Amino acid sequence: MRRPLVWALRRLVVAPAVIGLTVLMWVTLPGWLLVAAVLSPALPGRWRALRVLWLALLYLTFETLLLAVLLGLWLASGFGWRIRSPYFSGIHYDLVQGTLIVFFREARRVLALRIRTDGPHPSRWPDAPVLVMCRHAGPGDSFILMYALLHWYHREPRVVLKNTLAWDPAIDVILNRVPARFISPDPVAGEDLESQISSLATGLDVNDAFVIFPEGGNFTPARRDRAIARLRRLGLERMAVRAEEMTHVLAPRPGGVLAALEAAPEADVLMVAHTGLDHMLTVADVWRELPMDKQITMRWWRVAREEIPADRDARIEWLYHWWERIDDWIEDNRPEPV
Repeated sequence: MRRPLVWALRRLVVAPAVIGLTVLMWVTLPGWLLVAAVLSPALPGRWRALRVLWLALLYLTFETLLLAVLLGLWLASGFGWRIRSPYFSGIHYDLVQGTLIVFFREARRVLALRIRTDGPHPSRWPDAPVLVMCRHAGPGDSFILMYALLHWYHREPRVVLKNTLAWDPAIDVILNRVPARFISPDPVAGEDLESQISSLATGLDVNDAFVIFPEGGNFTPARRDRAIARLRRLGLERMAVRAEEMTHVLAPRPGGVLAALEAAPEADVLMVAHTGLDHMLTVADVWRELPMDKQITMRWWRVAREEIPADRDARIEWLYHWWERIDDWIEDNRPEPV
């Protein structure tokens, strides 16, 4: 589908549909509550239908309110004239931070979620740009990472995301106004993925955090098998063997990481691992686990720039070593199956 047509579909069809659905749900809320209350005793878990209804309504409400505020900011910026200026970018980051704080507090209450962190304390983190490399697994892990970076570390993330997330109207609008990049496997306007990543990682400020998921996608066993097969097709047998030994992560794709390291030579690296929700691979898994009563454990490692090798092959080896270390950490810290 052509890019202008996709843009028009997202902005002129999907966004109004979300707003309309939100209004409809609020208008018909008594009926939804009655249905959820009747169904809840028949479903496993504690008031599962009511919890899901409330979170869905909360998410749609945030979407609608954000779109209204974003429209106001567009008008206030001179019909978009100054919308990407540092002043308005700061407002957008504050808006995202406030939304995530409220949503996560409510989600933790409704789902009985707990987030435990281990690693460098935010108060000890110096004012300097940082490259954040995170494993990708489980529902909502990118939102949890953004929440942590904005709220705990007071950073302004520059994030690389799959273009499928642009179908969320609020994410689409916000991340097209702040430094971010939706990417797809296909080149965009003659520019390859590494060039796009390099452009985004260039010129980081002291409070910026460039965020990349080196695995290139959410972990599933099928994706893991495809990643190993891809390495073998490329003739990288040694890397394929190492990827087979990592059971909880996908083999990292070094291209984007190398481009970011080259584009931001002054930035340290923050490695992030997490576990607790990564066994939920499908919508059915999430539904079965509700209410969750789960603990998400996040581990942060700060890697000083001088610890990162300069040679390309050595950097690939360095990245694989870290992903093996993250895989070992997950094995030691993942919750026992119930």
